[in-house]
Amino acid sequence: MIYGYARVSTGGPSLAGQLDALGRQTCCIFSEKISGAKSNRPQLKKLLRSIKAGDVVIVTRLDRMARSTRDLLNVLALLEETKAGFRSLCELWADTTTATGPTHSDHPGRCRRI
Repeated sequence: MIYGYARVSTGGPSLAGQLDALGRQTCCIFSEKISGAKSNRPQLKKLLRSIKAGDVVIVTRLDRMARSTRDLLNVLALLEETKAGFRSLCELWADTTTATGPTHSDHPGRCRRI
């Protein structure tokens, strides 16, 4: 299954743009309006509990998924452990579903500080 994850900060912009972009790519979208600084993001936790081997998680941008490079690497490790893929629509190098994707996403230096 292909899942999407969308997040905006409280008081931030609408989820509509992310939901529109993800809706063209995914079957099921988890979304929430919560600060990325919060480590307790219920919809992200629900998504990560739902994934199975062969699933793919898509985000519009990396900073929607993780609040820091360490946080992103932890999520990617969990997805790899589950044998699920990951893809960012804006950061094309962040795609573990292609032959070169896993190699590219292993380089945290490519991630800008999020």
